[in-house]
Amino acid sequence: MSSHKLTRLSAAGLLISLGIIYGDIGTSPLYVFKAIIADRIVNEGLVLGGISCVFWTLTLQTTLKYVVITLQADNKGEGGIFSLFSLVRRKAKWLVIPAMIGGCALLADGIITPPITVTSAIEGLKLVPSLEHVPVIPVVLVIISVLFFIQQFGTNIVGKAFGPIMLLWFSMLGVLGIMQLVHNPKVLKALNPYWAYKILFENPEGFLILGAVFLCTTGAEALYSDLGHCGKHNIRVSWMFVKTMLVLNYLGQGAWLLNNFVGQKISDNPFYGMMPNDFRLFGIAMATAAAVVASQALISGSFTLISEAVRMNLWPKVRINYPSESKGQLYVPSVNWLLWFGCCFVVIHFEESGQMEAAYGLSITIAMLMTTVLMCIYLAAKKVVLPVVLVFVGIYVFVEGAFLLGNLSKFMHGGYFTVILGGLIFSVMWTWFRARKIKNRYVKFVEIEDYFEIIEDLSKDETVSKYSSQLVYLTSANFDSEIESKIIYSILQKQPKRADVYWLVHVDVLDEPYKKEYRVMEMVPGILYRVDFRLGFREGQRINILFRKVVEEMVKSKEVNITSQYKSLRKHNLVGDFRFVVLEKILSDPRALSFIERIVMYYYFVLKKLSLSEEKGFGLDLSSVAVEKVPLVLATTENVEINRVSYDSGNGIDHHFHANPHQHTSVS
Repeated sequence: MSSHKLTRLSAAGLLISLGIIYGDIGTSPLYVFKAIIADRIVNEGLVLGGISCVFWTLTLQTTLKYVVITLQADNKGEGGIFSLFSLVRRKAKWLVIPAMIGGCALLADGIITPPITVTSAIEGLKLVPSLEHVPVIPVVLVIISVLFFIQQFGTNIVGKAFGPIMLLWFSMLGVLGIMQLVHNPKVLKALNPYWAYKILFENPEGFLILGAVFLCTTGAEALYSDLGHCGKHNIRVSWMFVKTMLVLNYLGQGAWLLNNFVGQKISDNPFYGMMPNDFRLFGIAMATAAAVVASQALISGSFTLISEAVRMNLWPKVRINYPSESKGQLYVPSVNWLLWFGCCFVVIHFEESGQMEAAYGLSITIAMLMTTVLMCIYLAAKKVVLPVVLVFVGIYVFVEGAFLLGNLSKFMHGGYFTVILGGLIFSVMWTWFRARKIKNRYVKFVEIEDYFEIIEDLSKDETVSKYSSQLVYLTSANFDSEIESKIIYSILQKQPKRADVYWLVHVDVLDEPYKKEYRVMEMVPGILYRVDFRLGFREGQRINILFRKVVEEMVKSKEVNITSQYKSLRKHNLVGDFRFVVLEKILSDPRALSFIERIVMYYYFVLKKLSLSEEKGFGLDLSSVAVEKVPLVLATTENVEINRVSYDSGNGIDHHFHANPHQHTSVS
């Protein structure tokens, strides 16, 4: 079934949305209430206040902000913080900062979610008499390792089972909640916001509890990111079912606690505690399956996020594989194994899900605040009346600011981990983005029209040995009237490169996700062409394949002749050879940069060594690529003083003269 059909409201779309979108938020009952009551005496105020906070968080944060409002900001059917950024980035240059911070926070979340969900599920074995001694950490590490190992093969087959698994999971949540709720229906009064107000403002630990409550909505960002897989209509309808089942389960956990543990501290997880003993093993198996689904959603989301960041020049070029032909199916090996290492480190370092809860939530709070900032600009751009925009900003800056304060209280207990992790990821994004700005500052463009006659003469000059039949340069010049001076220097002076046909290829990344189109300009008839590719930010930049397709179409329409001009080969109608030239910038004279810029560029070149080369990043055939190193900053002879000495060998007399520093000749 096509992805377009799945975005329409349909039974298949609803089932798929259950499997793809709600893994993270759907597994929150495993640990939210456990975190709320941790080391606290169970009483009516704590239980009802906790449920009330959860219910109104799901209502205000997940339902109103994301399902109702943010899903409106779809970029040709796609969602996520980078899709939102691409819609508003032309409004102000500084918007790249909240976009990068939000993206980094989501990547940090991708390292925390699999460990906490899988560990919370497996810890349920402690309540099964015959399995209470099963070591949790090794089992969790095995599950996580298998999950990351299978990513390289694609998750299409496994993904088809996710919908039915999550439908069964959510149904189980609702039934378990109802079974406890019938024994204590008074817990329904927790839906009154009075109880949330009471616990937050009358309880000295109110803000500490808020940090635990926030865990119930951590999957809201992922919900928006997965907009393109299912469509807003399927998400909105399926969310009504999901929210109902989640609330029923939280009410059931509260009823079980009030029926059995008032006035006591409890160390057991109420999610498993309220299950009938005979059902618990099946419940643990279902929780483990749901945790795997949640982890898969975060892993796939991380792959998509990185691929978008690469297209937008916010991340070093990395290898991106496409395990299947399904839209959105991609695999990023470097990110996969970095995530695996990070997840294993979290499991070994924190050991228990209770310890991981402290590290969880802080990064997502920051991501949500960044989405609020970008949504504010989006709403203003859509001409939404100013009072409505101000109300939106006021409500969510207050709500998310409160959650941020609540999560900051956990900083020393584990929150530091996501801050450090997010900071490292941000340093990579910022360096890559800033270095590109610095490089562009030193790129000199010249009018290409001034060189048409010279290039034509070179192409026909048989005294110059032929460099290639078809010579291709990648250019960053946005205007077809310009060309980098370094490309002209490479063709005409560094080593005169005679070719039958010269090609200039430019790639323009669009603000929409899926588009592939090109245009061709003939600059010198039969000799010089420029090809402009216009690609969506989620399209793979496989320039080798795309360029070959363009040339094939031009040959069919007889716009260009690529037959070899060597007499012996032309007689047999053989195609001439193609060669790509990639100019690699090096920092030859760092003194021209400020101290901060030097640090940025040194860091950038370290990242560049670790990343894919330009030619690999664009998918070029490495057997036909020439890489030329060019200086980023050209050293000039201005203000250089030097004495020339002439030596008279006949009389042994030195003749000195002082060179004028203002008279010099530049040599490229």
